[in-house]
Amino acid sequence: MNQNSYQQQALAGATGVELVVALYDGAIRFLYRAMHCAEEHDVYGRRLAVKKVIEILMYLQARLRPELGGSVATSLADFYATMFTMTLEASHYESAEQFRNVIAFVQNVREAWVVVARDPEAGKVLPRDLRTREEKLSSLPAPQELSDQAVVSRWLA
Repeated sequence: MNQNSYQQQALAGATGVELVVALYDGAIRFLYRAMHCAEEHDVYGRRLAVKKVIEILMYLQARLRPELGGSVATSLADFYATMFTMTLEASHYESAEQFRNVIAFVQNVREAWVVVARDPEAGKVLPRDLRTREEKLSSLPAPQELSDQAVVSRWLA
């Protein structure tokens, strides 16, 4: 079994929070690659790796729901914006040390998500597009409990 199909199978059974952790893992992996490329003066490789980090951060930030997550969502939005800026600065200055700082911050928040992943209630606050099919279905009320208003709002979520 090749690595891609192994990763796809592992993610297929993941919860929404585990998928968030996987995105952090990807960001960390690309940050290490960017750091290595900076050390080797590989401009093209560094730019590709930084592009992937930025895409992951933008994806995570775009899925935040401040109306549901409140101050936590706001803090995460600030964190992603800061990591975005720090990553671009590290790339601009080709600074392995600055990449190490970004890696340390991202790893720290990743560890917090690992703690959240152990809490089965945590997945219920994730945006619907980051929840697995099972999580989406388990969070819905039974059909007889749904009013017309609930049906409309469920599809808007």
